[in-house]
Amino acid sequence: MNDKHGSSLFIGHGSPMNTFEVNQFTTAWREISASLPTPRAIVAVSAHWYIDRTAVTAMSHPRTIHDFRGFPDKLSRFDYPAAGDVSLANDIVSLLSSFDATADTHDWGLDHGTWSVLAHLYPRADVPVVQLSIDARASFATHMQIGACLAPLVDEDVMVLGSGNVVHNLGLIDWSMVDSGFEWAEQFDGEVRQIVTTQPANLASIQQHRLFRTVAPTPEHFIPLLYVAGLAEASGRKLSTFAEGYTFGSLSMTSYAMGDWRSLPQSR
Repeated sequence: MNDKHGSSLFIGHGSPMNTFEVNQFTTAWREISASLPTPRAIVAVSAHWYIDRTAVTAMSHPRTIHDFRGFPDKLSRFDYPAAGDVSLANDIVSLLSSFDATADTHDWGLDHGTWSVLAHLYPRADVPVVQLSIDARASFATHMQIGACLAPLVDEDVMVLGSGNVVHNLGLIDWSMVDSGFEWAEQFDGEVRQIVTTQPANLASIQQHRLFRTVAPTPEHFIPLLYVAGLAEASGRKLSTFAEGYTFGSLSMTSYAMGDWRSLPQSR
């Protein structure tokens, strides 16, 4: 490994309203960003680009996508004007050629799984961003393999950012549980934490867990963690939590960082 300080994060993004809110989670996002050297670019794997192929945004100015409804108008007006990075996108297509990755030059952009988090990590939108889709057809093991293939980028000052939620069951939300989780949510979240902080290579098997269909009725919010775990395993680096907690019973906000981020000099 060279002397560059690449990084990888998984962030439990929760509600898109976190874009504007100051709470224990968004504060932790800002603090982790301040503890890391500013990357030259970001590759974001968001739960909200879940399609039947592996694709990478390859436009110089990706649009801000408002892929939700039922939220205040200010959220639909929010713009995150980060530049894209066509050269990086093409490099990723090459790295993922065995997964039939393609360059997306017009269909997608930056969805709220990406920009609601980056609004806190890099509020000036001054770091180029590309998004990598989640192939809905792929196995959990394949998602981890794709993450492993991204490891060379991390050593070239590219941040790989996974954005989702370890526990994400909107159908079981209890609005009275503002900052707590159901017992089953906490149990599953804790077991995942044990795996990714000790043996991330074993994370793909979590799909067989008896609680998995309860915590993730659809898997797209969990899958971004597979990319980060696969990358960590390939890099020989550990994952550790930098934010923990729950909202509305059935959402885990646990977030992870790769490497010894606590010992790095602050970038700003």
